[in-house]
Amino acid sequence: MTSLLNPYLTFDGKAREAVEFYHSIFGGELKVNTFGDFGAPDPASADLIMHAQLETPQGYTLMASDCPPGMEYKPGENITVSLSGADGDTLRNAWEKLSAGGQVRVPLEKQMWGDEFGQLVDRFGIPWMVNITQ
Repeated sequence: MTSLLNPYLTFDGKAREAVEFYHSIFGGELKVNTFGDFGAPDPASADLIMHAQLETPQGYTLMASDCPPGMEYKPGENITVSLSGADGDTLRNAWEKLSAGGQVRVPLEKQMWGDEFGQLVDRFGIPWMVNITQ
């Protein structure tokens, strides 16, 4: 798998509605996982979207989620650049360089879904997430 660079949108409880809307426009394959799919203990967040990914016939990739429980939703700060793929060396190198002079919000480490994942804001104020698939 090659690495992807794409937008990652965050919503305040409307991620499902949004990705279904984009799917109706662009077509393609839509995959959706809820917080409940990964064992979220709070029933109020079980149906919220933890991760959605739309792959279109045009080659577009769009990812989205609802704001995780306990995190503040900030309109205007709800888009992140996502880097993902299986090339761990390339993605770890990008992580190191992007984090230099920036702020790491979530360290790049193994997550409950099995991949390595981290979030940071680079020195220019741009939010990034890196996911290395296993």
